[in-house]
Amino acid sequence: TLAESIGSEICILKTHADIITDWNPHTGEKLREIAERHKFLIFEDRKFADIGHTVQMQASSGVHRILHWADIINAHPVPGPGIIHGLEKASLQCNRSVGLLLLAQMSSAGNLASSLKGYADMSVDMAKNNESFTFGFISMERISGDNFVYMTPGVQMDALGDSLGQQYQTPAFVIEDRKSDVIIVGRGIYKADNPRAVAQQYREAAWAAYQRRITNQAGQKG
Repeated sequence: TLAESIGSEICILKTHADIITDWNPHTGEKLREIAERHKFLIFEDRKFADIGHTVQMQASSGVHRILHWADIINAHPVPGPGIIHGLEKASLQCNRSVGLLLLAQMSSAGNLASSLKGYADMSVDMAKNNESFTFGFISMERISGDNFVYMTPGVQMDALGDSLGQQYQTPAFVIEDRKSDVIIVGRGIYKADNPRAVAQQYREAAWAAYQRRITNQAGQKG
């Protein structure tokens, strides 16, 4: 499997359970076994976006039973803080330690999350008021302080795009210039002829960018 192949090269595996055609009750268990063996986290990119009661059921039950195997989930802030409370309640019911990312910004052209004035700031306020469960953001840059983790999608070695509005940035730009913590790479890895080798290239590129950023910060302080 892809997870098995690239597991040693990643810190997080991002999944879309609802597009896997042969998902069965044991798929999540298998992913957990691979994650624990290779020591990476599983991030189910479900992008919850409903009222608290509904997302509580979506996350804990149904076909995918997401909170029984995922370590990280994400949600749109649009419904308000109730969405956080509903997901946190579901996590407690499943007796698992799961963290939430809020989608404060997105990488697609013309998206409202990045365009609406004050949207990212309101997302940060929601996260600050729920830090026991919300640990970071899907964002295109570091939008607040160091108490949160910033994960940036739309990363490829070549900063181009696709026909459906996706806009790509390089690992160096995302880590050094935008000061994000984690790069999210999709097609750049899973469509490669050798996904493991390419995943290693992305890991090394991101780590090198992070080292340069820390060195530059230390030099500025000195």
